[in-house]
Amino acid sequence: MNFSLPPDFLWGAATAAYQIEGAVNADGRGRSIWDDFCLVPGAIDNDDNADTACDSYRRWPEDLEIMKRMGLDAHRFSIAWPRVIPGGRGPVNAAGLDHYDRFTDALLEAGIRPFVTLFHWDLPSAQQDRGGWPARDTAYAYAEYAAVVAARLGDRVRDWNTINEPLCSGWIGHLEGRFAPGAKDIKEAVHASHHLLLAHGLGVQAINANAKLPANIGLVVNLSGIEPATGSDEDIAAAARMDGHVNRWWLDPTNGRGYPADMIDVYEVEPPVLGDDLEVISAPVGYHGLNYYFRQIVENDPTGPEPYARQVPVEGAATTAMGWEIHGQGLADLIHRLTDDYGAQAIYITESGAAFDDKPAEDGSIDDVDRTAYLEEHLSAVARAVENGAPVKGYFAWSLLDNFEWANGLEKRFGLVRVDYDTQVRTIKASGHRYAEIIAEHRRRR
Repeated sequence: MNFSLPPDFLWGAATAAYQIEGAVNADGRGRSIWDDFCLVPGAIDNDDNADTACDSYRRWPEDLEIMKRMGLDAHRFSIAWPRVIPGGRGPVNAAGLDHYDRFTDALLEAGIRPFVTLFHWDLPSAQQDRGGWPARDTAYAYAEYAAVVAARLGDRVRDWNTINEPLCSGWIGHLEGRFAPGAKDIKEAVHASHHLLLAHGLGVQAINANAKLPANIGLVVNLSGIEPATGSDEDIAAAARMDGHVNRWWLDPTNGRGYPADMIDVYEVEPPVLGDDLEVISAPVGYHGLNYYFRQIVENDPTGPEPYARQVPVEGAATTAMGWEIHGQGLADLIHRLTDDYGAQAIYITESGAAFDDKPAEDGSIDDVDRTAYLEEHLSAVARAVENGAPVKGYFAWSLLDNFEWANGLEKRFGLVRVDYDTQVRTIKASGHRYAEIIAEHRRRR
């Protein structure tokens, strides 16, 4: 396969604080909406929780050694808002901020470039009590939090993700009810979506105002190519609605086009835009962050919920343990869409990966051939896109570690590194070793 990429291409892996840290009661951390959601009967598979997860709050030096062994150029990690400002707004928890300060220093000392994600879904419970993302106050609270972190780390960190996957917080958390906070209300969802994007724009301002180094800032969106299941007018219209719901609702306003009028008609809810919100949301950024997992083949679903379209299985397709189609070309297609339709000048693949039911052999090794093939297929798709002129600057595999996979609990494993949750022993899988080989080969060529 072709993995030929530019000499300055960045090779990384990604994690998220709530999924790996554990230590939910340590050092003054406040509660998050995911702590609360884990207590809802049936919300999480197997009634799992993230109280311990990978215990990376304590074991991060071990995780860093694994990154060094793999030869990573960069690491994308998130900061837990409840650790830094436990009340959502108000006093800063010095112990929490100190933790990320130490971790950042250790990454830099190891020659690994930190990409900091400020919000990866773990909203402080106290802020949820004040209305959560459907309330405008949360966007302002986020900006205050972003300013605190940028002031502390912005003398060393250049690369920032403001919000991770607003679709998941907005739609899955407030319309579908499958993620925290578990709401099912289209008005709440539309209001939450706007305030997430407003938080992004305010976050850009806060980082630029408080970081000492010039900041390279991006919003991370999870996109899917959308295709109709049949050539019927109904399915074609459903695909257009799903594209608006999954892709255009987030891309259009952040790229200066405002909210898609056709989707406002579908939702029958106006986003709560005030004053110069749209200008704030569309502030120039340094790059587009793209998370990709699957394309969607959709059919009309008039019974709802919005957007009245549903994904259907692809007959005969290979799938991951999540039931998601494996379709590497879909990543290349989305890269070109960002480049051609939205004029992206720089793109990072901020997440790309797959869950499989890999099991250790008797000697403890994990020969995860499916994940290795997935990794190679998607890296080859990136290389094709770059050869065709797309400005992809780096790739972050999801995930460095097996971890708490949100509503799927601990069972679904995405890691290049296996975590035994009973012993906390880490084992690099075959896919992790292959990733390290690809990185080493790239270095030898440049």
